[in-house]
Amino acid sequence: MSQTAIDITILVIGPAGLAALMVWLVLKRRATPEKRERRRRLLLHQQGRLGEALITEIGDDHLYYSYSIRGVQYTASQDVGALRGRLPQDLSRVIGTAGMKYATNNPGNSILICEEWSGLRQPAGAASDPAA
Repeated sequence: MSQTAIDITILVIGPAGLAALMVWLVLKRRATPEKRERRRRLLLHQQGRLGEALITEIGDDHLYYSYSIRGVQYTASQDVGALRGRLPQDLSRVIGTAGMKYATNNPGNSILICEEWSGLRQPAGAASDPAA
């Protein structure tokens, strides 16, 4: 093989190989939906603004709530399946007012609870009474 043929081969295979490597790296680093949701919750916890919400309903691993920001009423839900260990055994105890955090640039993006914070109110006597 001549030097010119080798140079042409490197010019053709080099960028293609580099592109394949880049695609592989991007696909390898792609986050699962669970990781993206965890990242969203933690970002809202760190950068979100506090507000007050009303938890209206509880479904399978979901808390449904509503809140008002600057006169606009929002209705939302949060999947809390990954956070079951941070929730009370009797989920009906969380119905009512709660703290929440929301993104100031997108008030519809909100959370009630994450790995490092909870806006859920403790029922009276829950912390001191283990039977409660």
